[in-house]
Amino acid sequence: MIDKPQPNKSESGELVSSRVRERLKLARKRFHANDNISGFLEPGELEELQIEVEARFKEVLESLVIDIESDHNTQDTARRVAKMYLTEVFKGRYVEPPPVTEFPNAESLNELMIVGPITVRSACSHHFCPIMGRLWIGLMPNERSNLIGLSKYARLAEWIMSRPQIQEEAISQMAEVLMTKVRPDGLAIVMEADHFCMQWRGVKDDAVMVNSAMRGSFLKDHTLRSEFLSLLNLRNRG
Repeated sequence: MIDKPQPNKSESGELVSSRVRERLKLARKRFHANDNISGFLEPGELEELQIEVEARFKEVLESLVIDIESDHNTQDTARRVAKMYLTEVFKGRYVEPPPVTEFPNAESLNELMIVGPITVRSACSHHFCPIMGRLWIGLMPNERSNLIGLSKYARLAEWIMSRPQIQEEAISQMAEVLMTKVRPDGLAIVMEADHFCMQWRGVKDDAVMVNSAMRGSFLKDHTLRSEFLSLLNLRNRG
């Protein structure tokens, strides 16, 4: 007989998830699937959450009538899933944003910059099925803009995407973060992704979703927007 992990409770019998949820409610903060809640976690609580999720996921497996006692393939599945959710695929909910050093635009660069493709991995918040894709970022800096290293775009994208998401909201979040950090005249993001919630279930179709987020001069200047999109098309054809 395998010992089942028990959800961590306080002396009052309260689950750690209940404590964190109560803090969020008292602060009147959202905790949707694609929100970051790292500011409401106290030291050690992420590890406690992992134990709680493991216990709960064992119950899910049992409700699916999967033998987690004698099946050697699933005996440790709940622990692996809990660790994967909290420290890998959904870690963008539970960790602070990556450090991003910002440099002044000393040379007053004001030409179109394109970063990408950046590989992104997420999961749809409707079915928790994988979303796998690429995104491109176009920036039109000005003399007051900040510049960040190329790797930092990928780190920020990973932080935002590693949450249960829908693609349209993910790139909108990415746009908000970059507009705040870089302060460009304009910003454009294009994302192309496969959605396994369509490939594994439902219509079982391999359709790819492409969408964009435009801010500032990319919204106002048709020529700039066309230049950005044409450069992406040239790269894809190459």
